[in-house]
Amino acid sequence: MAIHRETGLPFTAEKSRQIYERTLGVLIEGSSSSSRGPANFGKYPIFMDRAAGSRIYDVDGNEYIDWMMAFGALPLGHAHPEVVEAITQAATSGAHFATATPVELEVAEMIQKIVPNAERVRFANTGTEAMMAAIRLARGVTGRPKILKFEGHYHGWHDDLLVSSNVLPAAALGLRSDPVKIPDSSGLNRTALDDTIVVPWNDLPALQHALENHPGQIAAIITEGVMANMGVIPPADGYLQGLQKLARANGIIFILDETVTGFRIAPGGCQEHYQLSPDLVTFGKALGSGLPVAALVGRAAIMDALQWGGVLHYGTHNGSRIGMFAARANLRVLTRDHNASFRHSWKISEKLCSGLRQLLQKKGRAAIVQNVGPMLQIMFTDRPAIRDYRDFCQHVDRAAFQKFVLSLFPFGVYASPSAALHSIVTLAHSDEDVELTLEAAGKALDAAA
Repeated sequence: MAIHRETGLPFTAEKSRQIYERTLGVLIEGSSSSSRGPANFGKYPIFMDRAAGSRIYDVDGNEYIDWMMAFGALPLGHAHPEVVEAITQAATSGAHFATATPVELEVAEMIQKIVPNAERVRFANTGTEAMMAAIRLARGVTGRPKILKFEGHYHGWHDDLLVSSNVLPAAALGLRSDPVKIPDSSGLNRTALDDTIVVPWNDLPALQHALENHPGQIAAIITEGVMANMGVIPPADGYLQGLQKLARANGIIFILDETVTGFRIAPGGCQEHYQLSPDLVTFGKALGSGLPVAALVGRAAIMDALQWGGVLHYGTHNGSRIGMFAARANLRVLTRDHNASFRHSWKISEKLCSGLRQLLQKKGRAAIVQNVGPMLQIMFTDRPAIRDYRDFCQHVDRAAFQKFVLSLFPFGVYASPSAALHSIVTLAHSDEDVELTLEAAGKALDAAA
């Protein structure tokens, strides 16, 4: 049995096992999201109790360096003092009013200054909700029925886009020239995907072909700036710019989904980093620094259609007061000292990625590390790079990755065991965290072998 790094005692997750057994017959898969359940963790998930900074602690008292960071929702790390103070202030003076509030305006003005093309701002609660509003808005403004998404991209769990997002056998995907649309769930509206076009990503000729096949019918092209639902897959040089050009030339609204990349890659997200000019942008995760806050922003000529009597978008908890207090504190810290937090997370990430690459080579493991700034993922593969969904499905050994990550836990390092997700570097992470993680990774690679 492995020895816990800090205590010197044998690692145990017995209390997690006991709590999981209590959930049976009450919760499905031990929680309220399948990504947290035994499908990723094996027999049962680790139940967490508290966290601070870069560390998270489970119910058995084990301490971990956390590289999952709530799937990217914590750009400052856990329980940042200024966010805690802001939440406390809001909670003690009224968590939510469902009225217009000054703090909602303040956060919108901050986003307008930080994010290119944020001429108008509308708040929601999750990235899924923001994307639902964006799709309805694009259809309403253009009068066109169809939307185009890319294989392997995940834009929320609603019907219109819940297709070709999960890892599948390569033989099931069909040809690149005519991809098979594969629903991700039972229970979808039987016509929900009729107006959804699916195209391979990082392939401009394939996109051009799809546009030619549906002239004048496509309301929106929807993409992530970095494919974040298949590990980390960067865009090919010039690809996003070419996508944007094709959208403009065909009168199609360009929706950039920054639910994962927003307020993490750069202050202005992927649109700043890759110098893009999308029509609509969705945000979630990192905006609320742990609270459910999302936003839809974009050009005034499109966004103004949300006015009463146009495109409907309601929500009792949209722009929740406590969420706005947290978002305001979060954005203040992220942009302080000329955006120093972003420079820090990029620096720590490069140190971690470089160390992991050297370690994998030293251990003789067929694996690569792909990253864009603070987003990174190890991929167990003999390929020099993974370029798209089809590459991932065919060439990435997900079982090897899961075994490796589960082997990290006893050595005090926590990450998502799903190869399709990724690790996140935050303001809270340090050089010491990197050194301890590399030491643990070496032990875990030996244990997993």
